[in-house]
Amino acid sequence: MTRRRVEDAEARRANRGWWDADADDYQAEHGAFLGDVDFVWCPEGLREADARLLGDVTGRRVLELGCGAAACSRWLATEGARPVAFDLSAGMLRHAAHAAHTTGVRVPLVQADALALPFAGASFDVTCTAFGAIPFVDDSAALMREVFRVLRPGGRWVFSVTHPMRWIFLDDPGEGGLTAVHSYFDRSPYVEQDEHGVATYVEQHRTLGDRIRELVGAGFRLVDLVEPEWPAGHQGIWGQWSPLRGRLFPGTAIFVTEKPR
Repeated sequence: MTRRRVEDAEARRANRGWWDADADDYQAEHGAFLGDVDFVWCPEGLREADARLLGDVTGRRVLELGCGAAACSRWLATEGARPVAFDLSAGMLRHAAHAAHTTGVRVPLVQADALALPFAGASFDVTCTAFGAIPFVDDSAALMREVFRVLRPGGRWVFSVTHPMRWIFLDDPGEGGLTAVHSYFDRSPYVEQDEHGVATYVEQHRTLGDRIRELVGAGFRLVDLVEPEWPAGHQGIWGQWSPLRGRLFPGTAIFVTEKPR
């Protein structure tokens, strides 16, 4: 791995290829935690059924960006919403289609790029994502503007990402992940690459201030910033997330915003 600038086209190819290839392993490792019909915001286990960050979704048209296997959209459908599940990866959408068959909860699935949402303006009442899309595009400010465009006035945009302060540390759930080694202000993305130096996975870093400026610049109003605490008794490890680190500093940031009426 390395930290270096990556052009948008290379990053898009890398991440689409990564998630297509990794879809089976990802679902095998995390599918039970995420559920087939559930909305889990983060590795800390915060559920939309408890947090209700989206508000009342009954009858609401909801767009889930970076939906993966679309468990969140299927849960929203059972709550009376009218969701559309959206992802760049055909591999992840294949799992979404399979889960629709096994659960009997079907939602529309769309494959496209989050920087060019194939929807008319003011098409949705709510847009959301749990760790999808945002960390994998270079121009996340443009993504915020696209979400603003497709939301109706008064609509809510809620998304979870890795807490920006986590970028100070190594991706280590153990003691090695407790020592600061990177500058918080270095926006160079995390890059995995092949033997030829071609990126195979790219994840972007933005500070909390960057995210707020992106949102305000797009026209959103910040309603809340949720930093879920590690719950007592939760012993699971998900990548860099662990009880050891979770009790000391946040691993997830959830931005709750609205498009003004």
